[in-house]
Amino acid sequence: MTPASARKPSADVTTGDEDSVPRRLLSNATELFAKKGFDRTSVQEIVAAAGVTKGAMYHYFDSKDDLLYEIYARVLREQMDQLEKVAGTEAPLRERLTAAASDVVVSTIANLDDNTIFMQSMHQLNAEKQKAVRAERRKYHERFRMLVEEGQASGDFRNDKPPDVVVDFFFGAVHHLGFWYRRSGSLSARQIGDHYAELLLDALRPPV
Repeated sequence: MTPASARKPSADVTTGDEDSVPRRLLSNATELFAKKGFDRTSVQEIVAAAGVTKGAMYHYFDSKDDLLYEIYARVLREQMDQLEKVAGTEAPLRERLTAAASDVVVSTIANLDDNTIFMQSMHQLNAEKQKAVRAERRKYHERFRMLVEEGQASGDFRNDKPPDVVVDFFFGAVHHLGFWYRRSGSLSARQIGDHYAELLLDALRPPV
């Protein structure tokens, strides 16, 4: 898929603000996928909801699969950018891992519909796109794991638990947010993120 930023504006775009077309397509696709399911949503329904033509959509996205892929890939790129900013600072390791753990919870909650839809529909992507998503997600988890490994090597974290297990355990809880989180609840996204981060850091605390 060619990034939208690399493509020239299409004559079929039906809005004066051409930069908003991909965002409107993604937003309306997300809403329709949530309501009807990926397989039961047609391209015509998506473009009608977004107020653009099929030509405009195909200018930015090659297929409905591309929309589903981009719904999740966009979130993952944002999370990776934020992780790199946090991990690359000179702050103490515990502060960096705390920030990284809390941030990924906050961003997951902010994009909860996108994440939930993708997890439910990923199996409907073609094999190439599924492989691409797994590779990007693995890259993110590996960067997160490096913080755990750094702390285990320095003695800041306990080293009797394999870092892969620690990371898988943490992200299993993050991916489960879509099953129970409600925006009407008493805790904010940041409060939940801080609780998750504290639980992770407590689990990594070296035994006395």
